[in-house]
Amino acid sequence: MEFSEGRKSFLAHRILEILEQEGLAEVPNHRLALMEIKRVLEQDHKIDEQIDASVRRKIASLSRRVIPGSREWDVLYRQYYEEELRKRRR
Repeated sequence: MEFSEGRKSFLAHRILEILEQEGLAEVPNHRLALMEIKRVLEQDHKIDEQIDASVRRKIASLSRRVIPGSREWDVLYRQYYEEELRKRRR
């Protein structure tokens, strides 16, 4: 699910607000900070979509058929998703 521009803007404003309220960042240029937060949200979403597609292909390629939505499918999805995340963090 991709965020609408309005949702990204709302999230970016909330993140910036919390960073400043908690004293975690001093932001001299809010406009640039908001643009960067939105960029990171979009980038993270694209990576999530790539991992999801990879995991689904991996499950589909198993020699036995695993029914989507089944408990086994959910367990495999979570396991393979975590593996992909670890690979990409290296």
